[in-house]
Amino acid sequence: KIKFRTFILLSVGTVVLLLLFWTQIYMKLEKNRQDTSSNFSEQLQSITNVSTDASNLERLNRWDCAVRMFKEKPVFGWGPGTYMFKYAPFQLSYERTIISTNSGDLGNAHSEYLGPLSESGILGTLTFLAVVIASIYYAMRVYRKTKDKNVKIIVLSVTIGLITYYTHGILNNFLDTDKLSALFWGYTAIIVALDIAENEKKNESMPKQETIK
Repeated sequence: KIKFRTFILLSVGTVVLLLLFWTQIYMKLEKNRQDTSSNFSEQLQSITNVSTDASNLERLNRWDCAVRMFKEKPVFGWGPGTYMFKYAPFQLSYERTIISTNSGDLGNAHSEYLGPLSESGILGTLTFLAVVIASIYYAMRVYRKTKDKNVKIIVLSVTIGLITYYTHGILNNFLDTDKLSALFWGYTAIIVALDIAENEKKNESMPKQETIK
């Protein structure tokens, strides 16, 4: 344990250092605040610009291509991982941008929902949505059932992470990369493991019926 005297000395020392370097600290924080405000404003304008921003226009182009691909093969789609190689002919001339390509070497459908729709059809999309819904359902069940505070913190943390990605997945997709895929399925596996563990605890706590001979 930290002694009270030590705590007082550390507190006084911290205050003295803050007073000595306050001017430099304040100037640094003010500069960061201004830079952040400027960058955020520019980023917000860029995100909402769907008339001249090439990146946003290309995303709309990819989404439209995904929908057209789905309409041509609505049940099973074109096959997992094939979007980038198949979407080029589905581009319309007036939707193309300066970064559009026909070579199949740049990106994907930019949506975790439209991507499966074009590659795996309605069946694949329903499967992905089932994973999304099931993960949230079982996470909520674990949170309600468990009495362990640490388990509540863990399941709440991974659920917030997954919901954040589900929302972000509307505008982009990274499940074809190992870094994001490992987190996505890892968090999902944590929820499943916690749910199984809670069910086992429940079964163990139930009184066993004696066998009547």
